[in-house]
Amino acid sequence: MATIVKTHGEKQLKTIGLLGGMSWESTLSYYQTINQGINKKLGGLSSAKICLYSVNFEEIEKLQHQGNWEATAQILSKAAQSIEAGGADCLLICTNTMHKVSDAINKTINIPLLHIADATAEQLQKHKITKVGLLGTKFTMEQNFYKARLTDKFNIDVIVPKPSDREIIHQVIYQELCLGAIKNSSKEQYLAIINELRQNGAQAVILGCTEIALLVNQHDTDVLLFDTTTIHAQAAIEFATQQ
Repeated sequence: MATIVKTHGEKQLKTIGLLGGMSWESTLSYYQTINQGINKKLGGLSSAKICLYSVNFEEIEKLQHQGNWEATAQILSKAAQSIEAGGADCLLICTNTMHKVSDAINKTINIPLLHIADATAEQLQKHKITKVGLLGTKFTMEQNFYKARLTDKFNIDVIVPKPSDREIIHQVIYQELCLGAIKNSSKEQYLAIINELRQNGAQAVILGCTEIALLVNQHDTDVLLFDTTTIHAQAAIEFATQQ
C-alpha cells in the first residue's frame, strides 16, 4: 500500500476563510498578499488554502446607504456560514466598513473571526502610536463601531478629517476605487488630508478602507501609514501557519 507523505507546508497550513467582494478590487489584494506571504514563509510552490465567498457589492452598497445594517448582517452571516461549511478554520471580513456587523456575524459561526481593527491596533501599539488619524468610508469615520474599539479596547485616540474631507474620501472610494479607477487628482486630495491629520496631532494614519492602499501608499508620504488590508492579510498568514 502506498504511503501518502504530507509536506512540511501541508502539515502547517490551516484554511483561511475570506468573506470578500466588498469590493472585489480589494479582495484581489487580500488573495495576492496572503498567497505571497504563505509562499515567502514556506517556500517552494506553497500557496494559501483559502475558502472565498464573494458577495455582490451592489446589493450590499445599497443597503449600507439605506442604513439597513440588519439586512447586510443577514447576507454576510449566511455567507460566513457557507465559508465555515467549506472547511475554513478562521474568517476574515475583507472590508473595514462591514465590521459594523461583525458581532452579529460572529454569533452565527463557530470558527474565530480575525477582526481587522484588532489586528491594526496591535500594530499601532507595536509602534507606540497613541493618537492616530482614520481614513475610510463615512460609516467608518463617523460611526463608533471602529473608532470606539480602538479607543476602548486599545486606548488609542482616533481623529478623523473634517466633514468636507470625509465626503471627498467617501466619494472617491465608492465612485472610483471600487471601480478600479486610480486618479492622480484623488491621490493629491488624499495626501493633503493625511497631512492635515498630522498637523492636528496624528502620529500616524490608518488606511481604514481596504481600497485606499490602491491609491496611496507609504512611498507617497512621510506620514506613517497603516494599511489595513496588508495588516489583516498578515494576521491570516500568521493564523494559517501557527502550530
